[in-house]
Amino acid sequence: MLVKHIGNMPLESIHRGALQPFIEARRREKVKTRTINHGLKIVRRICNLASTEWMDEYGLTWLANAPKIKLLPEHDLRKPYPLNWDEQNKLFRELPSHLEKMALFAVNTGCRDREIFQLRWDWEIKIPELPNIMVFIIPGTLVKNGEDRLVVCNVTARSIVESERGKHPTHVFNFRGRPLARMLSSGWRSARKKAELHVRVHDLKHTFGRRLRSIGVSFEDRQDLLGHRSGRITTHYSSAELQSLYEAANKVCEARRSGVVLTLLRGANLNSKHEGLSDQQQAIL
Repeated sequence: MLVKHIGNMPLESIHRGALQPFIEARRREKVKTRTINHGLKIVRRICNLASTEWMDEYGLTWLANAPKIKLLPEHDLRKPYPLNWDEQNKLFRELPSHLEKMALFAVNTGCRDREIFQLRWDWEIKIPELPNIMVFIIPGTLVKNGEDRLVVCNVTARSIVESERGKHPTHVFNFRGRPLARMLSSGWRSARKKAELHVRVHDLKHTFGRRLRSIGVSFEDRQDLLGHRSGRITTHYSSAELQSLYEAANKVCEARRSGVVLTLLRGANLNSKHEGLSDQQQAIL
C-alpha cells in the first residue's frame, strides 16, 4: 500500500508531507487511524535504519538524517470493554464450543488471540517441585513486545487445557482436527450479535486485567500475568514466585465462585480519564 504512493520516490525525498496521499487514500478506505499509523511507523523505521545502520560501499549511511515522521492522533481509538460476569455468560453461551473454550482460556490467562490459537503442547513446561501448576512459555516471535511470555494457568485455564489434551498432536486448540487461523471468525461475530455485545477478542485480555486489579492483585503481578514488558526477566522465576503468580491468577476463579461483584465503571467520564493511554496501560488499569 505504501509502494503505490512513495515506491518511485528517492529515499531522500520521503518526508511527512510526501506521505499525505497515502494517509488520505487510507482515510477514504475508512480504516482506523491506528492502521494508518502502522504504515507510518514502517516508513519511520526504514528511514531510521537508513540513517544509522545501513551503509553503502564507502561506509556512508544511506541517509544523512532521518526525516521526522509524526504519527496521527488516534481519536477514533475504540475504548476497551471489559466484561462483567453476566455479559461473559451471555456471550459465551452463544459461542461455538471450540471458541468458548478459547475465550474462557483468554479471560483466565490474559493471552492475546494469536497466542491462544497457536498455543502448542511443546511450549508446556513441567515444574517437578510444583506439579499442581501448569505453565507455558510462548516464544517472543508470537508476543507483541517480542519477548518470551510466561503463561500461568489458573484452575479454570488448566481444566480447559486438560480437556483438549490428546485431541491434536501439536496444538492445544483446534477445530475439526485442524489448528485455527484466528478467533475473530464468523462464529465469534454471530455470537456477539446474538448476545448484543460488540466485544472484540482483545477485550477478553482487558477483562482479565481488570478483574486482577479489582481483587487486589499487585501491579507487578498483573504485569507478569498479562505478559507486559516490565524490565524484569519475565520467564525466570523461583518456585515461590511461580506459586505466588498461580495464587494471584486463581483469585479470579475464587471471585466468581464466591459471587463477588466486580463493578466495572463505564461512561463518558471514565473514557475521557483514560483517553490517550496505551492498550497495555488500559489493560493494567
